[in-house]
Amino acid sequence: MMKFFSTLTLNARRPHAIIWFWFSLLLLLLYNRGVLTASNYLIGLGSYDITGPAADVNMMGYANTDQTASGVHFRLRARSFIVAEPQGNRVVFVNLDACMASQLVTIKVLERLKARYGNLYTEKNVAISGIHTHAGPGGYLQYVVYIVTSLGFVRQSFDAIVDGIEQSIIQAHDNLRPGSIFVNTGELLDAGINRSPSAYLNNPAAERSKFKYDVDKEMTLLKFVDDEWGPVGSFNWFATHGTSMSRTNSLISGDNKGAAARFMEDWFDHNGIESTSDKSEANDIPRRVSTIIPSVHENYHVLLELAASFQSSSGKPATRLLSVARRVRNALRLADKPRFVSAFCQSNCGDVSPNVLGAFCIDTGLSCDFNHSTCGGKNELCYGRGPGYPDEFESTRIIGERQFRKAVDLFTKASEQLKGKIDYRHTYLNFSNLEVQGKGKTCPAAMGFAFAAGTTDGPGAFDFKQGDDQGNAFWRLVGSLLKAPNKEQIDCQRPKPILLDTGEMKEPYDWAPSILPIQILRVGQLVILSVPGEFTTMAGRRLRDAVKMALTSGGHGEFSSNTHVVIAGLTNTYSQYVTTFEEYDMQRYEGASTLFGPHTLSAYIQEFKKLATALISGQSVGPGPQPPDLLDKQISLLTPVVMDTTPPGIKFGDVSTDVPSNSTFKRGDMVSVVFWSACPRNDLMTEGTFALVEILQGKDSWVPAYDDDDFCLRFKWARPAKLSARSQATIEWRIPESATPGVYRIRHFGASKALLSSIRHFTGTSRAFVVA
Repeated sequence: MMKFFSTLTLNARRPHAIIWFWFSLLLLLLYNRGVLTASNYLIGLGSYDITGPAADVNMMGYANTDQTASGVHFRLRARSFIVAEPQGNRVVFVNLDACMASQLVTIKVLERLKARYGNLYTEKNVAISGIHTHAGPGGYLQYVVYIVTSLGFVRQSFDAIVDGIEQSIIQAHDNLRPGSIFVNTGELLDAGINRSPSAYLNNPAAERSKFKYDVDKEMTLLKFVDDEWGPVGSFNWFATHGTSMSRTNSLISGDNKGAAARFMEDWFDHNGIESTSDKSEANDIPRRVSTIIPSVHENYHVLLELAASFQSSSGKPATRLLSVARRVRNALRLADKPRFVSAFCQSNCGDVSPNVLGAFCIDTGLSCDFNHSTCGGKNELCYGRGPGYPDEFESTRIIGERQFRKAVDLFTKASEQLKGKIDYRHTYLNFSNLEVQGKGKTCPAAMGFAFAAGTTDGPGAFDFKQGDDQGNAFWRLVGSLLKAPNKEQIDCQRPKPILLDTGEMKEPYDWAPSILPIQILRVGQLVILSVPGEFTTMAGRRLRDAVKMALTSGGHGEFSSNTHVVIAGLTNTYSQYVTTFEEYDMQRYEGASTLFGPHTLSAYIQEFKKLATALISGQSVGPGPQPPDLLDKQISLLTPVVMDTTPPGIKFGDVSTDVPSNSTFKRGDMVSVVFWSACPRNDLMTEGTFALVEILQGKDSWVPAYDDDDFCLRFKWARPAKLSARSQATIEWRIPESATPGVYRIRHFGASKALLSSIRHFTGTSRAFVVA
């Protein structure tokens, strides 16, 4: 408001602006009296670190027992938005840089929200969705089948996610201010292909003819605009798998969607600040400081002398470790302005791969078999190729950048404002025996043989293959040793041959979910369908169309043809895949992973239409059966950190391999430093960093420039042997093209554990070097 008066005063001093002054004053009076309003919602956004343990923990997604975390590509975050009517309903949407939502995580987050806010935020109006990265720590789900490879439940993974979600919602709640929301949609053509095209082609030709592509190409974006500060965030939904990073990667990463979020937040920090009226703080940004060295060529000898004057040291006690990353990123925004939050959410990605070059045999280089994705009958040899092949980091960057650029385009052009009610409906359903009118019923959960074949994004092993609707006697015997399905279950799941009858396996506790949540969130003409699984392209289209038809065909007038319906996949809990009836019949990986039988999609459509009808009529919906809370039954076989050691005469943080003396690098080069380190599980450095690049400002002031939340900086951790107490950290910095020329150094932050004493923090520092 003070800025508004300042503008009035400035204009009043100009004779030609007298008319504008009185007109603006009239608008202000009308605004204060409620005759005019700048917005119809309260909006708030928040973001918090959920990276979790960067060592020893198996990653969630590929179910590869050898894929164990050993460092950080870039950090994981929970990003939230809250939209509220000033005196009415509100909804919360949380986007996780995690493989999927977890029923247990959702239960515990809601318990915390109830303790803090009462009944303001409940299972009805809170949605928690995962982006489906396959490069995050596992062990945070409660059902046995999803935590086998992580050696059971991992408390650190679980706590990091629950804490991060809670903190992001607290931030969003505390940031609630008057604002507006704009929606925009557009096509992104080169960020996903169908990885099971033979199954897609089994859908009716008449249905397929309605669509130009065999995957959804549309991105739907929300632009959040604060009445005072202007744009403060964006959330978008687009369908592509989080599998640009391969099944052999061991660095924690948000994959392509996490990368896109980083790119957009940094883009806004660089471009949004420059559009503000007060640039005094914007000019003090370390990454854009151009006054450190006026001319690189003229002062090259000065750079070398400065670099040579700084030697490697162990640094000071780590009393400020946890604030380092915050200080790096916050330097890029005005101090009083809310942090810009950008989330790239998942949709119906079930059969959509980011490996857009296609699937090829690694032995021959030829295309894989079309129907089974095999090479000479073996699934292990068939891999999808990303656009940066063979560099998975480059593929991640490219697919992330393509989503980011489309989001920027939609963001800058968004003009359709969301207007209307905020509302929601939610219920739990038992999918193990749900009657589907005119179809039949769903079945207890079971996995088919083709599930074990994996996909072209991450092939399985042994002699499994996609498209197997028969199975074989040996693996059928192996599965029956755990639980042999009865005839009713076999008939219900047909034509899926059952490998694991997970829905009927109860020891030591439930192997698979049976009670699932479905939810509709409404913000004006936007409707979000929260689904607890991965819908394929056509399955998602059928669900969206059915719900939109239910909303718009009743003649109520609240919804029309411009209603936007999006699917938020992997939300609130996880129950694997959902295919169409025809795709299920093909028994590709997605069909074999559709747990509840061939009528699963029909059941979802039936029940979502009921929610939509209740939303229109204003009627409530029963809560349904409550899912179990299995926290007290969880088993963990992951051993704790016993102790960390270094060789004699070496301290934690000492440099093992430094940059060469008087080194000079250029943009695009890789700088690598190796430190003696300790297990990252001793301190997760939440909202902090394990790695830091600093730039010299002036003669003796080191300013943070890049941390382990930046795409260009990698923190790699390793032991020389599996049971060794010694470890080293390698920090690699690929100097970006935007790096400011100057003197730099690399620092490492960590925490060590002695056998009989507490955890102690340490730091390490490389030699200084020149970027010219």
